[in-house]
Amino acid sequence: MSTRVPADVRVFGIRHHGPGSARSLDAALGAFAPDVVLVEGPPEGDAVLALAAHPDMRPPVALLVYAADEPRQAGYWPFAVFSPEWIAVRHALARAVPVRFIDLPAAHQLALDAEHEVAHDAQVEPTVDPVRRDPLGALARAAGYADGERWWEHLVEERRDHAGVFDAVADAMTALRAATDGDDDRDATGPRARVEALREAWMRQGIRQATREGHARIAVVCGAWHVPALAAPLPPASADAALLRGLPKLKVQATWIPWTAARLARESGYGAGVASPGWYAHLWTHGAGADAATAWMTDAARLLRDEGLAASSAQVIDAVRLATTLGALRGRPVPGLTELTEAAESALVGGDATPMALVRDRLIVGTAIGAVPADAPSVPLQAALAREQKRLRLPPEALDRVLELDLRTPLDRDRSVLLHRLLVLDVPWGASERSAGKGTFKEAWKLSWRPELALAVIEAARWGNTVPDAAAARGAELAERAEDLPALARLLGRLLLADVPAATARALARLDALAAMASDVAVLADAIPSLARTLRYGDVRGTDRDVLGHVVAGLVARLAAGMPAAVASLDDDAARGWYDRLVAVDDAIVRLGDEALITLWREALARVLALPAVHGLVAGRACRLLVDAGAMTSEDTERRWATAIARGTDPAHVAAFIEGFLRDAGTLLVHDATLWPLLDAWLAALPEDDFSAALPLLRRTFATFAAPERRKLGERAVAPASRAHAASADAVPFDAARAAATLPTLALLLGVET
Repeated sequence: MSTRVPADVRVFGIRHHGPGSARSLDAALGAFAPDVVLVEGPPEGDAVLALAAHPDMRPPVALLVYAADEPRQAGYWPFAVFSPEWIAVRHALARAVPVRFIDLPAAHQLALDAEHEVAHDAQVEPTVDPVRRDPLGALARAAGYADGERWWEHLVEERRDHAGVFDAVADAMTALRAATDGDDDRDATGPRARVEALREAWMRQGIRQATREGHARIAVVCGAWHVPALAAPLPPASADAALLRGLPKLKVQATWIPWTAARLARESGYGAGVASPGWYAHLWTHGAGADAATAWMTDAARLLRDEGLAASSAQVIDAVRLATTLGALRGRPVPGLTELTEAAESALVGGDATPMALVRDRLIVGTAIGAVPADAPSVPLQAALAREQKRLRLPPEALDRVLELDLRTPLDRDRSVLLHRLLVLDVPWGASERSAGKGTFKEAWKLSWRPELALAVIEAARWGNTVPDAAAARGAELAERAEDLPALARLLGRLLLADVPAATARALARLDALAAMASDVAVLADAIPSLARTLRYGDVRGTDRDVLGHVVAGLVARLAAGMPAAVASLDDDAARGWYDRLVAVDDAIVRLGDEALITLWREALARVLALPAVHGLVAGRACRLLVDAGAMTSEDTERRWATAIARGTDPAHVAAFIEGFLRDAGTLLVHDATLWPLLDAWLAALPEDDFSAALPLLRRTFATFAAPERRKLGERAVAPASRAHAASADAVPFDAARAAATLPTLALLLGVET
């Protein structure tokens, strides 16, 4: 009869994403030589855990677990090269030691999260104890530190001697939890506390399972807060089993996705993040010592030089010496990040905050983006997108990148089409930017790959297995659901740019049907600019301009017929809406260059201007558009102005007409010899009360003029004598003989023969 030797269970309390914890753990695991490693993390990840040893796996990466039926319900468990959990997994895989995750399955966690969201409006979650929320911060405050992260760096991440670290962490957390549980467990009934209790119960069950399997040396790697709950002696297994019975569950799938340094700085599936992942990666690479400080300052200087800023070797030496001195004054054996950033700001950039922001983004936070093996589980759409990114030489990058495209080249045109298709699929990898170049063949995008876009791709996979197929199916579905004509017009523009003909045809048919039923003329006006813009850019991409021509022509015809009645009686708010529509529609139609549509539109503007009761703002803008188009002579303009500002007309109406005509165009008043005297005479004839009422309205108009225009008009307003002089000068008879005497001199100056 054999007697089983009790298993030796070691619980290593770590900080998620801590290089010092990772280094200490690596040494401790090497000394302990466990025959099984249990890691805090979702058990669904066990199926893809072996990929952590794949040569193409490059952290930072994240384990993604998502609900199969609703991919938006998902959890991320990120790993950096300096994450202790990553070190534990790699340690076990390298030695062929069994390794598995023992946290509460994500299938339960996601279901519990969904339940909490449903019930959130019905009850207020109790206040979370600050010690539970930030145990490191509580310890830091007890030690006299204001920042928990800096305290942890000082004592753990930057230390060279790893002996006794885990025993000290266990003692500290045990004391903290005893104080918290004993005083006021304010979160005891809240969802956070419930999930925490369930997680620890599941992890204890995982330890018991490893013991039953006969493992003699069991290593448990978990967040430091959980150490007291997982250390021996464990509570009865029956209590944990009862707690875990009947949990809700979702069907989930797991895979690996690339992560970024910036996302490591946020809360993750562990509920933890680090403020300076780039610095932690530096510590992992160089260790904690004087060499790390020198290397970091050298990297900062190199970064500044790459950006065209001066940073000499002498400045680097001075900065390192300053950081070392600051560390010594603060009782630190080596300078930490605080000392290094203060020294860099002083010695490298002279106190300038702008280059220090660059150092923070590139070095302290970092720009790293991970990579996962091609054979990692993925949906077909992910693989298809990866192929497109490779073909078009558009690798995902964490750093914002502005991409200028020339749509006359096949490569750039295909790039544009891909980015537009992804927008249709709600995968906003790129955001459209204003191009620095001129012409319709230029397009600019700001690209920034964020980890959550991988989940967006997974969610979009239900529409198709390739990017074109998925975009076409999604576009057709959006077109069928659209009930708003302007929104459908914008969608049609996106679909044409995305080059999905089937969806475009569906949207066109839907647009035609909605336009035929639309009785609101304002809706028609709102739809035209988007469609006109689509027509204008279509020829650059090789799309058929005629496919939209009949739709736009029909909308313009309906608008021209219905607009006079629609604007006949408007209040101030409605008039401002129509002012914007007139500007937008006029610009769109003129840019199209279709003379028939332009003529139809200007005839409609003339009918609006002839209405007896149209709002002054709308009448003024209609008049201005006709003047700019050359459709009104100066005599017509003067006559229209004289009619609009005739004696007895409501001053508010006159002020609105002036605003509609002159907004953003003070040059007209400066150079037009007829408008200024009309405006001047009208103002001079106003009674005092009417003048006081009209003045704020006119000030609003003049505020839209450029400063030089306002100055010129002011000079004119305060110099009435100059107007009289100018009028008398106009009365001087023309002397042909005197004028002819100047011609030889002018010919000589201009270099022409007389």
